[in-house]
Amino acid sequence: MSTGKLIKEFFSSTSQKFAVVGASTNPTKFGNKVLRWYVRHGYQAVPVNPREETIESLACVPNLSSLPGSPAEYHVSIITPPAVTKSVLEEAHKNGIKRVWLQPDVESPEALAYAKEAGIHVIAGGPCVLVDGIPSTSIDPKL
Repeated sequence: MSTGKLIKEFFSSTSQKFAVVGASTNPTKFGNKVLRWYVRHGYQAVPVNPREETIESLACVPNLSSLPGSPAEYHVSIITPPAVTKSVLEEAHKNGIKRVWLQPDVESPEALAYAKEAGIHVIAGGPCVLVDGIPSTSIDPKL
């Protein structure tokens, strides 16, 4: 499936719930910029960071298993070191999460192989939500 189609499907979910793993309190870090992108574009976003209680005035959760409601309803952006990404994908799979966007430079060959084996739809290899994301007002409801 093409990257463009994966991105459209990532944003065409009926639940419109997103989690940002690796969210940061530091506004200069991509984990903060990605979280703010979701909020600024009208999406419900939950920051995931085990060391913070709030980020950008949003309640933080320590991991994907702690997301409010059913974790399987969420699509996930990951901004973690490559060495951590595979374990995040394993937790996503365990929780029934099917769509993940690996922001630039977070993937590893092991993580990508695991995602393929687990049946997770992954956006990877360079696209960034800050550039390639779809604002909620421009989603075509027919997708």
